[in-house]
Amino acid sequence: MNPKYRRLFITIFIVLTLGLATKLILMALEDNIVYFYTPNDLIEKFGDTQNIQNKIRIGGLVLENSIKKVDKKTIFIITDKKKEVKVVFDGSLPDLFREGQGIVAEGMFKNNNFIASEVLAKHDENYMPPEVAEALKKNNVWKGDAD
Repeated sequence: MNPKYRRLFITIFIVLTLGLATKLILMALEDNIVYFYTPNDLIEKFGDTQNIQNKIRIGGLVLENSIKKVDKKTIFIITDKKKEVKVVFDGSLPDLFREGQGIVAEGMFKNNNFIASEVLAKHDENYMPPEVAEALKKNNVWKGDAD
């Protein structure tokens, strides 16, 4: 094999190896990606779909007078002032969880309910999860500082 073909063979081999490595890395990362939606985005994007197979995050404000506790489960409604989604959470909520507060919940969407595996609440009066703040600004209901 002359040097010209050897260089071509080595170059093609390196490109194929890098392509395969990139593909494997992206496939591994795909399982760890969690998409964020507001209630409006979720309903607009998936519409009548009752189930979403992947884990997602949903963020917004806890609707006033919507929190109900049944046994260990907590049922509440999260809103972005346009649409509302019912959330079911089985576990203990953060101490700062309350009505009218911005939260982010992570879980699965099944039977038109969001089954949360984790609920994250703001940690002080000046904090709003960035995704929730941006969604509220987009819907013109942001009451925070003027950015």
